[in-house]
Formats: sequence, C-alpha cells, structure tokens
Amino acid sequence: MSLLVSSEIPSTGRCIYDSDMQDVVKYVYNHGHQLASHTWHHWDLTTLSWDQVHDEMWRVEQALQRIVGVTPAVMRPPYGKYNNLVRQVSANRGQTIITWDLDSGDSSGYSVQQSEAQYSSLVNRHPNTCIALNHETKESTVREVIPYAIEQLRNAGYQFATVAECLNMPAYQRVEDAQTPDGSWTCS
Repeated sequence: MSLLVSSEIPSTGRCIYDSDMQDVVKYVYNHGHQLASHTWHHWDLTTLSWDQVHDEMWRVEQALQRIVGVTPAVMRPPYGKYNNLVRQVSANRGQTIITWDLDSGDSSGYSVQQSEAQYSSLVNRHPNTCIALNHETKESTVREVIPYAIEQLRNAGYQFATVAECLNMPAYQRVEDAQTPDGSWTCS
C-alpha cells in the first residue's frame, strides 16, 4: 500500500512536522508502505506556474527527506489534474506522475454501498492491476469499504503491493538517514 503525503496529512489540518504526524510518516514507512508526494498545499497544479509547481513538490520532498530520509519517486497530483507543465516539472524533479484506475468515490460523497459497488465492478472486470483511490480521513472508508475491498480482491486472487511494486519501478530516488528536528521544520 502507498501513502500520499502533503503538508497536512491526512487532510486533518495538522502539519506534517507536528511530532505525532512525523510519527505517522515514520510508522507507515517502517511498516513497508510507500511514501509518495501529493504536493504541499493540495492545490490544482494546472493553475500554477513552473516555480509554484516546483515548490509544491520540493517542500514535500524536503519533509520526507527530513523525517525518514527518502526522496519520493512518485507523485499523485491533487484531483488527478495535471498538464504538460506539471509533467515537465515532475520529470525535472525525478518523479513519475501516478493516478488511479478505480475511484471509490468516498471524497465525492459516495455511500459505503456505492463505494463497495465500485470494487465489485472491478472484481467482475478483473483487470491485471489496479491502483485504487481511497481516503483514510473518511471513517466509513476505513471501517467498512477497505475491509470489504480487501476481502473481495483477495478472493478474486489479487495480491496487494505498493505502487512501485505494481509498476516495477523504484519507490524512492534516494534513501538516506533521517534528520534531527530543528526550528526550521514548520509548515508556515
């Protein structure tokens, strides 16, 4: 599984540099999940300049380098929106743009039953791979949709993997030692 990181994770309004948020990032990384960029402010990147897109990506890279010592190789643009400029900046930063094959619809207000139907439909189509979009900030997604999806997908013979494993690519551009927090670690 992969966790996409922005400065406020996971959409709680909390700063990634808050000690408990750092603990979340460390926990996810130390348990074999892939960390990837979701930009700093979660803005529509297609409305920004080169420098702004670059800064949105760089700030997340810096945070992940500081907290766990990794530079992500993957970025999912907010709202799945990107254009040629975003492609160029992403390539310049060494990050592959990834989007999803299946949207559970939880961020659009889908009910648990509607989200589960998305997974049932996927299982019926049985594609070779699938990258699913879910939001862990939605309680019903965590408690009901994900357990249902895991059961359905396992019963259909799917194996779970990080995005990097699924696409046979490196998870990180660099892996180094984590840094020690100091006064420069802020979201402002």
